[in-house]
Amino acid sequence: MTALDLLVIGGSGLLGREVTQQARRAGARVLATFHRNESALPAIDWRPLDIRHRDNVTALVQQSQPAVIINAAYQQADWATTADGATHVAAAAAAVGARLVHVSSDAVFSGLADRYDETCPPDPTTPYGAAKAAAETAIKGLDPGAIIARTSLIIGNGNSQHEAFVHSLASGTTAGVLFTDDVRCPIHVTDLASALLELACSPHSGIHHIAGTDALTRHELGVLIARRDGLDAADLPTGLRARTGTPGPSKYAWTAP
Repeated sequence: MTALDLLVIGGSGLLGREVTQQARRAGARVLATFHRNESALPAIDWRPLDIRHRDNVTALVQQSQPAVIINAAYQQADWATTADGATHVAAAAAAVGARLVHVSSDAVFSGLADRYDETCPPDPTTPYGAAKAAAETAIKGLDPGAIIARTSLIIGNGNSQHEAFVHSLASGTTAGVLFTDDVRCPIHVTDLASALLELACSPHSGIHHIAGTDALTRHELGVLIARRDGLDAADLPTGLRARTGTPGPSKYAWTAP
């Protein structure tokens, strides 16, 4: 990554920050975008960007001329960001010949199959999964050489959404349950960021599954987080997704990456 010029879309998020930091430590010249809140990471060129606006995306990419773009931006409840925005980024990347690494999700699957690999077609059951699947389709059409990196639950050093939820449940400051029928393959943000940067420098293209090798329920993951952080795992309430009416599939048991 020594001579790499990198544009990180969604650089102020959990994954975007880690990608930005790792690339910067490797000596890359990094430009990163934020939507609302600029990160305080030093030695980074920060730019505001709303990827829902195609002209803004095009202008930034044309101006910066990055060799690589990693798109880690999304909004679960917003098709315009997750689907249309990703399409805008892909079109802009293709126009300047930039290498694109797009972060997708296991939400593109229904969870009805026993296992999933990169050859399995998307069959989403949620609006977010449908938006991610639509983004994948657009990217494959606009830039066949792009990387589409599907991942699972991302955890960090206490600063991910799932970790925060586990702490809130353990302290009783929020209501809810950890599902025992919802299986994911969680991955640490540092490992995911490293894999994305490695793929960016590789000759590979197409869909890649990047997730942990262990399939865990949300409750099993919560117990591990609680033990790590000195919380009482007995305080974590359990439940079944199937009984709550919460939309979403019951499992994503991926083949090992």
